[in-house]
Amino acid sequence: MRLSSLRPAALAVLAFLLSCPLAMAQDDPHAACAAVGWVPRAVLERPVSLRTGIGHTHETATTPSPEAQAFHDQGLAYLHSYVWIEAARSFNQALRLDPKLALSWVGLSRAYSGLEDGRAARAALEKAEAVSPGVSEKERRKIALRKLQLDAIDDLQNAAKHAQYKQALEEALARDMDDVELWLLRGNAEERTAAGRGQRGGAGSVAFYRQALAVSPDHFAAHHYLVHSYETIGQIDEALAHGEAYARLADAIPHAHHMWGHDLRRVGRVDDAIAAFQKAYDLETAYYRSEGFGPELDWHRPHNLDLLATCYQHQGRMRTTEQTMRERARLRPVMAIIEFNQKAWPGFLLATGRSQEALAAANELSAGRWQTGRAVGHALAAQALLALGRVDEARKEMDVARAELDKAPVTSGYPGSSRTFAEPYVDAARGELLLRTGARDEGRALLKEVQARIRAVPGPDAWMEALFWLEDIARVAREVGDWDLAEYTAGQMREHDAAYAGTQYALALVAERKGDRAAARQAFAEAVRLWAKADPDLPELREARARGAALAAAAARAETGSSPR
Repeated sequence: MRLSSLRPAALAVLAFLLSCPLAMAQDDPHAACAAVGWVPRAVLERPVSLRTGIGHTHETATTPSPEAQAFHDQGLAYLHSYVWIEAARSFNQALRLDPKLALSWVGLSRAYSGLEDGRAARAALEKAEAVSPGVSEKERRKIALRKLQLDAIDDLQNAAKHAQYKQALEEALARDMDDVELWLLRGNAEERTAAGRGQRGGAGSVAFYRQALAVSPDHFAAHHYLVHSYETIGQIDEALAHGEAYARLADAIPHAHHMWGHDLRRVGRVDDAIAAFQKAYDLETAYYRSEGFGPELDWHRPHNLDLLATCYQHQGRMRTTEQTMRERARLRPVMAIIEFNQKAWPGFLLATGRSQEALAAANELSAGRWQTGRAVGHALAAQALLALGRVDEARKEMDVARAELDKAPVTSGYPGSSRTFAEPYVDAARGELLLRTGARDEGRALLKEVQARIRAVPGPDAWMEALFWLEDIARVAREVGDWDLAEYTAGQMREHDAAYAGTQYALALVAERKGDRAAARQAFAEAVRLWAKADPDLPELREARARGAALAAAAARAETGSSPR
């Protein structure tokens, strides 16, 4: 694209991105370049119109302006779908109409937390406190709740502050049992820290979101958060049902279709998942075009591309996978979790035997902004070096990976930045190093143990990526001749996703090695069936066909009592 073809607003954003570094949460939000998190304030303060199709919610606020109330409700709707930019624009629009609309300052504070800018979030709350004498007692309670939440976010290791925040929510609910926003906040607060915003809920949060639905039937945000909660506890059928409801009730929100796609994959409906992720992509593209900026400001675009790419990979459509991953790799990560998930690209290159390219991609990741991404980047570099036979260099990379991991916080309010996210992947690389350098028993034990941790990493990206990491471990085990580990890992793949062709291929190779020709023949045939949409030249597909045919021919000869000529 030529710069002359860009709209003026897009050129302004591009100039901002080129002229100053992304603001981090600890930076002064009012400093040079005037950014909140990674977004220019000029973007967050641009006028916005009232929208439809984004989901409906309502929170009564003290304001003489019905229009300001409408923009406040729109901001809340966007908050519940993690559309931080449009949430901030909507709250700012409400505040232009009524600067004393205290709850819009609270909403703006929450949007700024979504943009990972703690100082801006605190400053917005202070504006709410400044105008609080003119609002109702109920609104003052909500302002106080937000202060308790920010205090707990600023001290995540302090369980007492988190408990104090939850207790205050309970007391507020006792006064206002019909306030759906309080029920949603209480469900969010059931997560591990006060920074929870609906993504890491579990069984404890489900009851609060169900109560939100009882208060406000078919509330889109309750459905959204229930998808996440049911995913966490492994009730995928429930998650799927709520995902369909969320997509229906917030049809104009890319994330709503994306969420439904999460669980369409999990029940084997990969084509439908691809359609859902593609719809999210198309909605995003239309949004960028209408608003005059590109995906460089949108955390959701790379996340959606991640899941779309792994769906193609699941089907064996490796050329399309690569195109999608390359598009994703061009996007600068704006959050720790987005950078961390870049690990899929060097992992894909390793899986397809392109070790030198994998090393280059891993080196890019290891030069990133966040410790978790850097740690996994060094671990992947070690794996690429092992594949290239450069063992001493691989050892050095593993030492650096461990050092980076040790710098990462144990607990963080920002997804993807805590040590627990990265540690299983670093240990997987260490297990491979041990396996390939003579410490086979130790390496096998570590890799068996790490498989459970990789499978337990939360999040939709992690579920599919875990499958490909298991596949990689199985491949390495076969390469070094550790068929005990190969068999164990193939079994883990079957537990994780038996409908993946690569799972059946791994099971077939193990069965063939053990002399169980019937089981091997059946698994090879199933792999071929499941790779129906794969690239015709996919090496594993060709091998599955050839081996399956050889086994079938041998079985036919055995039945007729003939022997090969």
